[in-house]
Amino acid sequence: MNMNFMKSFFVICFAVMLSSCSSPDVQFYQDTQPKFDFKSFFTGKLKAYGVVQDYKGELTRKLVVDMDASWQGNKGVIEEDFVYDDGETQKRIWYVTLNDDGSISGEASDVIGIASGRSAGSVFHWNYDVEIPYKDDTLETHFDDWMYMVTPTRLINRTSISKFGIEVGQVTLIIEK
Repeated sequence: MNMNFMKSFFVICFAVMLSSCSSPDVQFYQDTQPKFDFKSFFTGKLKAYGVVQDYKGELTRKLVVDMDASWQGNKGVIEEDFVYDDGETQKRIWYVTLNDDGSISGEASDVIGIASGRSAGSVFHWNYDVEIPYKDDTLETHFDDWMYMVTPTRLINRTSISKFGIEVGQVTLIIEK
């Protein structure tokens, strides 16, 4: 078989594979209810319960997260205290900004750069890169984070974790006010 044909074939297959992995646009959910309001939901004390799965979908960890969120105008602070089933604890403090254009941005000590996202209808979506502990080192990973408002006091948060564009894990949380 011709080498140029083989190269072209693999490039096309790779492009199709990548495009099939892309997520829907958050605007697709514009007409869904109940309406997700980031500031209203993430105010006060919240509790999350979740699981971490590896790239095969196998359960690797369970976790509980206590959150405390407060706001001054369009600037918010969300403190997250994680407790994993193996006893490990972790703390993340998000500094969130509700921007004039309707977007939301956030920063945290383990987030590389700035998280950015939008909400539409009952859904919020944002992306960010995170440095996560791995063995005795850290890995730079990409988080594709989707939150689905189920009731005014409960949402489901599904996060796809990828490295080099390949999903390596998922985190699923139920967050309650």
